[in-house]
Formats: sequence, C-alpha cells, structure tokens
Amino acid sequence: MNKVKWIIFAVVVLTVFGGIIWLGKSNEVKFTGDANRIISEGPIADHVKGSQDQKVTLIEYGDFQCPGCGQMYPTVEEITEKYKDKVTFIFRNLPLTHIHPNALAAATAAEAAGKQEKYFDMYGILFQSQDSWSSASVGDRGKAFENYAAQIGLNLDQYRTDLTSKDLTEKINRDIYTGKQVFTATSTPTFILDGKKVENANLAAAVDEVVKAAYPNAQTTAQPQE
Repeated sequence: MNKVKWIIFAVVVLTVFGGIIWLGKSNEVKFTGDANRIISEGPIADHVKGSQDQKVTLIEYGDFQCPGCGQMYPTVEEITEKYKDKVTFIFRNLPLTHIHPNALAAATAAEAAGKQEKYFDMYGILFQSQDSWSSASVGDRGKAFENYAAQIGLNLDQYRTDLTSKDLTEKINRDIYTGKQVFTATSTPTFILDGKKVENANLAAAVDEVVKAAYPNAQTTAQPQE
C-alpha cells in the first residue's frame, strides 16, 4: 500500500467507528450571546443540571479523559446534589486533543446521548469508567462507548447516526470557543462561578459562600413544638 493509500486509510479509521467529528477552527463559530448564562443558541443547548433559575451558576469546562476532571467529578456531584434547587450547573466541552486522544470521541458520545435526553447519564458513566477507556484504541473506545450507550438505554441505531451529526460538531465547537475566547480557559477542569474562575481546591467552599450570599434566608429556624 503506497503512502497516499495509507493516509486515506488512517483518515477513514479515525472518522468512522471511533466517533470522531472534525472540529472546525474556533473563529468559524458565530456566537454573540452571554456565555455566563445558559446558552440555548444553536441546534443543541447547554446541558444543565440542578436549578434553572441561574441565581448561582457554576460552569465547568471539562475533558472526559482529563484525570483532573475525573478527580473533581465526585466533588461536582456532591455540590450539584447538595444545591440541586439553588445551583445551576452547566458542563461544556473543552477536549484537550493534543494530550488526550480519546477526549473528543468521548465528548461526541456524550453529545449523542444528549440527543436522546441522556446527556448526564453518559457524562456520569464516562467519568466513572475513565480509567478503562482512556488508553483504548480507536476501535476499542468506540465499542466501549457503545456499550455505555446500551447500558443507559439509548436507541443504538440513533446513537450511531447521531455520532456523525453536524449538530454535535457545532455544539462542541461552541463550547471550545466560549471556553477559550470568553474565559481564557486553557486547561481542564476550568470552573466558572458566577462569571469568575475558581480554583479546584476551593470549589466547594466558594460555592457554599456564593449560595449563602444568594440565599440569605435559606436556613430557617425550627418551629416550636405544640
């Protein structure tokens, strides 16, 4: 097989079964909204967990293959459960493909699950099983993600079709654009709490403080017994 044929073969392998979608340049993204708020612009809106009122908004720019994101996943789960009626949590994709070769495929799998209203189901299983697929080959990661899709009850035919949807490309591109251009996010995870970056180690305490300020009357005294 000559060099040209090898190149063609490599491109086909990377784009078909592995779930890879080629991302266009970030400057091709047309976004004029407020990245600090829930973005509903485009074919796919932000994926939101918890409160919808945005009185306190926590945004994570994450990479499913990033070990740091995996380590912070339990903390984020604790925060979103503790403040499920007070904190608006938004997860946006920032796959660092230069160091995490499976990150884009994982983001694509999650977005495909989102097409069937199962985004956070896939989000959870990707982080929980991160060690098992992070170093997988193109073919093996595709099989792993499809197994996860089956576990969370996706229609697999639709899932396979959606992996190559242009809508997913636009959504991931928009996430990358807002992360880099609006918040100058260059690493993952990057957390934005009410428009300000927060260090990973201080995340839980920072959220506690902001929630307390936003909901000063949330704590009520016990009613006297009759």
